[in-house]
Amino acid sequence: MTDKRMNFKEFYPYYLNEHSDSTNRLLHFIGTSIVIGIIAFAIYSGEAKYLWFAPLAGYSFAWIGHFFIEKNKPATFKYPLFSLFSDFLMLFHLVTFQLPKKIKEAKSIL
Repeated sequence: MTDKRMNFKEFYPYYLNEHSDSTNRLLHFIGTSIVIGIIAFAIYSGEAKYLWFAPLAGYSFAWIGHFFIEKNKPATFKYPLFSLFSDFLMLFHLVTFQLPKKIKEAKSIL
C-alpha cells in the first residue's frame, strides 16, 4: 500500500488482510466496543471530558494486537481516517455475521 490516494473500497480489503489473526481482531473488537461505550457514557452523563479516554482505549487494544500478535504496523499511521472507519465496519461485519465472507473476499483480492 504505497498510494495514499486510494479510496476506501480499495483500502478495506488491505485492512482486513492486516487483521488476519483472530486474536488481533478480538483485541480490535474489544477496543472499539469500549470506545462506543465511552462515547455513549459521555453523551449520557453530559460530560465531554470522558471522550479523552476513547482514543486511549481503542488504540491501546489495537496496537497491542498489531505489535505483539500480528507483528505488523497499524494502518492508522498511514491511513488514519480509513483505519478508523474500518474498525467500525469490521465490528459491524462481525455482529452481522458477514466477517468470514469479507475476510475471504479480501484474501482473494490481494
